[in-house]
Amino acid sequence: MKVVALSGSTVGSKTRTAIDYTTKKIIESYPEVEITLLDLTDYQLEFSDGRHYLDYTGDTKYVTEKVMEADALIIGTPIFQASIPGTLKNIFDLLPINAFRDKVVSMIVTAGSSRHFLIPEQQIKPILSYMKAQIVQTYVYIEEVDFYQKEIINEDILFRIDRLVEDTIMLTKTYQQLLQEKEEQYDF
Repeated sequence: MKVVALSGSTVGSKTRTAIDYTTKKIIESYPEVEITLLDLTDYQLEFSDGRHYLDYTGDTKYVTEKVMEADALIIGTPIFQASIPGTLKNIFDLLPINAFRDKVVSMIVTAGSSRHFLIPEQQIKPILSYMKAQIVQTYVYIEEVDFYQKEIINEDILFRIDRLVEDTIMLTKTYQQLLQEKEEQYDF
């Protein structure tokens, strides 16, 4: 199983802190899983111009190929001005419409306050649904007060991330098994 943990912003540290914790949890709990951390601050991505994702070069091609090869994605995103960052939206725009078909996608959202807790429901889930993702229904929402010196200090948040990891891996295994059973129904 291939999992991509995507830190979907090029500014700030809270989303990366949450994704780092998530990645470590996957490595500790599921050593058989191949995990790739993609932090958009580490890449120079082109803006989407409508080309097929394989027609891009360099970092853009690398990031989109890693996302397309994944069986599951854990998307980390901050909320800025009651919206997702343009860098994350660009990733969605670079990919084909059916990019998340047969993929499980979960989310970790960081924000300055509780005021934007519905942004994942109103903005991210519709995009993921349109792109045919199998969405883990619960997501982890982390506020400013849950961090101290680039560490998550709220034990409930850590517990919820642990549960999100478990749900993501379990749903991915189940979905892969169902796809395998469906594939075995055919004689060719």
